[in-house]
Amino acid sequence: MRWTAQALEAESATALPGLARLSNLVRSVQTPEFAGITFHEVLAKSALNHVSAASRMMAGAYTVNPYRGCTHACVYCFARPTHEYLELDAGRDFDQQIVVKVNVGEVLRRELARPSWQRPPVALGTNTDPYQRAEGRYALMPSVLGALAESGTPFSVLTKGSLLRRDLDLVAAAAQTVPVSLALSIAVYDDELQQSIEPGTPSTAARLATVRAVREKGLDCQVFLMPVLPLLTDGVDQLDHALGRIADAGASSVVYSALHLKPGVKQWFFAWLGREHPELLPAYSKLYGARTYAPKEYTDWLAERIRPLIRKHRLHRGRPVGVTGHVLPEAVDQGLGPLTPGSGGSPPSFGPVADAQPLLF
Repeated sequence: MRWTAQALEAESATALPGLARLSNLVRSVQTPEFAGITFHEVLAKSALNHVSAASRMMAGAYTVNPYRGCTHACVYCFARPTHEYLELDAGRDFDQQIVVKVNVGEVLRRELARPSWQRPPVALGTNTDPYQRAEGRYALMPSVLGALAESGTPFSVLTKGSLLRRDLDLVAAAAQTVPVSLALSIAVYDDELQQSIEPGTPSTAARLATVRAVREKGLDCQVFLMPVLPLLTDGVDQLDHALGRIADAGASSVVYSALHLKPGVKQWFFAWLGREHPELLPAYSKLYGARTYAPKEYTDWLAERIRPLIRKHRLHRGRPVGVTGHVLPEAVDQGLGPLTPGSGGSPPSFGPVADAQPLLF
C-alpha cells in the first residue's frame, strides 16, 4: 500500500539531494504512523548488488537491499555511512530518511532470468534490515523471496524484525527447493538498554519468539549476539542470561563479536554514550579512540569469557562463511580447552594494540 494522501512533491526540502545518482524518485511520503520519518519511493534500476573484490569482507558476494536507511535506528549500526552517498548524514538522516525500492521484486525477477545468472547465494539484510517496520506496509519481501526461490537461487536472511514471521510459510516452501539460511540479530537482553540503543527495533522477547516460530517450521535459525558492548553487555551474568534465553528459544547456533565502530558510526555512538553513560567515555576512548575494531586483547578476553557459557547452554557456535549471512554450525568444544564460566577476570586495560578482525560484518 502506498500513502498517496501524504505524498510530498519531489522537489520539497525533504527529498533526497543525492537521489538522482541512485535511481528515479517517484515521490516522498510522510504518514502519522511513522512520525518524523520520510519514505522516498524510488524505481530501482537494479536489485542485485555484486560486491567487488576490493571488499575485505564480502568479496564476490551478491546482496539485495529493498531499503536504504533503517527505522530500527540502532546507534551502533555499521551501515550508517552508506547514507552519505545520498548527501545525507549518517546519524538522524539514516534513521528518518528511508529509500524504498518499490519495484525491487520485478527488477530482481528480470535479473535472475538472465542466462548468465549462475545462482550463487544471495544475502538479504547485510546492509539495512529488509524487515524493518515499513515492510509491513510496502510488503516487498514476498516478491523478493518468491523470485529467488523460483529461480533456484539459495538465499539467506538476517534481520532484527519480527515481521519475518509473516513470510515463514514462503520461506519454508522455498527451503524445499533451495538452501535457505535464517538468522535473528539479538544483541541486548536488558529492556531499558535495548530501547535506548535500538529504539526502533522489536523487543528482545518478540525477536526470541520469532526464533521459536522459525524452529517450529522445521528450519534452522542462528542468533547473532552482536555486537557485544564493552562494559555494557559483556559481564558474565549478562552473557549467561543472554545465552540462556537464546537456548530456550531453540536457536540452532549463536555467533558473537565485539562492537566495532566505523568512521561516521563512531561519532554517533559516542554522542549517545555521552548522553546515556558518560562515565564510560574514558574507557571507550581508550578502546576505540584511534581504531575501528576492538583490540585483540579485548576480543581474546571476551572469547575466553563467552565460549564456556556457550557450552554451558549446549549451543553451537556458528562459524561465519564470509559475511553473507550464511552461518554453519560448529561444535563449541573444538579446541577451547577447560574454560569455566567464571574465567576471564576483569576487562583488560586497553593499550595501543593492533585492530582485531571482527567475526562478522
